[in-house]
Amino acid sequence: MIPRLLSAWCGLGFGLSTLVLSAAPAPSFRHVTIDDRITIGYGVAIADVDGDRRLDIVLADKQAIVWYRNPDWQRHVMAERLTELDNVCVAARDLDGDGKAEVAAGAGWNPGDTIGSGALFYLKAPVDRTQRWEPIRLAHDPTIHRIRWMRTRSGGFDLISVPLHGRGNRNGLGDGVRVLAYHPPLDVHAPWTTTELNAAWHATHNLDVIPEGSGPGEELRVASREGVFGLSPATGPWAVHVLASSAAGTPEFIGAGEVRVGKGQAQSPMMATIEPMHGNQVVVYQPDPARPNGLWRRTVLDSTLVDGHGIVCADVLGLGRDQVIAGWRAMMGPGKPVGLRLYVPLDPASTRWETHLIDDNQMACEDLQVADLDGDGDLDLVASGRSTKNLKIYYNEVPRP
Repeated sequence: MIPRLLSAWCGLGFGLSTLVLSAAPAPSFRHVTIDDRITIGYGVAIADVDGDRRLDIVLADKQAIVWYRNPDWQRHVMAERLTELDNVCVAARDLDGDGKAEVAAGAGWNPGDTIGSGALFYLKAPVDRTQRWEPIRLAHDPTIHRIRWMRTRSGGFDLISVPLHGRGNRNGLGDGVRVLAYHPPLDVHAPWTTTELNAAWHATHNLDVIPEGSGPGEELRVASREGVFGLSPATGPWAVHVLASSAAGTPEFIGAGEVRVGKGQAQSPMMATIEPMHGNQVVVYQPDPARPNGLWRRTVLDSTLVDGHGIVCADVLGLGRDQVIAGWRAMMGPGKPVGLRLYVPLDPASTRWETHLIDDNQMACEDLQVADLDGDGDLDLVASGRSTKNLKIYYNEVPRP
């Protein structure tokens, strides 16, 4: 059944805190609820699923992997009940250049079972992509949690898997998480080989893929209990760059749950995190030659979130420098408000910030993505709400010169 489209205008007037007067345009987003009956909304991906040159929304919900067709946002089920346990993540990207996304999904979610939980699937598309897709089960490590497609040094694509815990891990101790790259075969039904990129960290919660390496192939950013790390392709083992770690000289760091890197200015790239895992802090990092060991400069923007669980780093206001949008779901504080906030840098070096409320208690954010959904040249937001059980688009209506 196609959910009824619910829409509401939301003009943003007052920020939660204003540090200095800013010449930045006032944020303005039009809220559209495209589904008000989701179950949990574990993961959101944005890609053109049907090849019509419009970006669609793919959702990993509790028992179904579904996609919503742009622009009418009609809901189509790709797969249901992949396992008896919950789905937990989804990745979507055009791998073969035909304009249509390939999709993978993680399921079998049970973070307390570090031996036998988890499942990983490649979903093979039918000719009519509105019909059910064929799930092809892949080998997996326990506690599959986040996956992404990544361009390789050879120009192809791998599926990157980052479980929550290492195999047999207890209370964050034991084997490290195996960050694996799955190599798709020509026949997707054949066994997929893998390469282990790293196995040193425990409790890795999220990752980002960024096309900013100096050579061919994309790079990774991984948020974990031990730190925030960069992984870049190299001859032999992947190179590891420590960007934030209490052990390496950032004593205020106590672990990270979410990480996103934006385009930013070439002179001042930026990375945004939520710390610690399911935490209260919104943090930005920037390269700083004065810091030891290559660590990035750490700036806390907010310390009032309750169970922060979604973050993006992008220029939604057209400032020429990135802003940060963060969402929280308040699972750890029942009865607390939920929502989304926008953090805007007031100077080119991103040293002073102001905060705006985007969604006031209508979005218990489980996941958050950014993309230009309506083709007007600016970036819109997509968020899935856990306890609010909704999937919303926030259309960007900031006036442009």
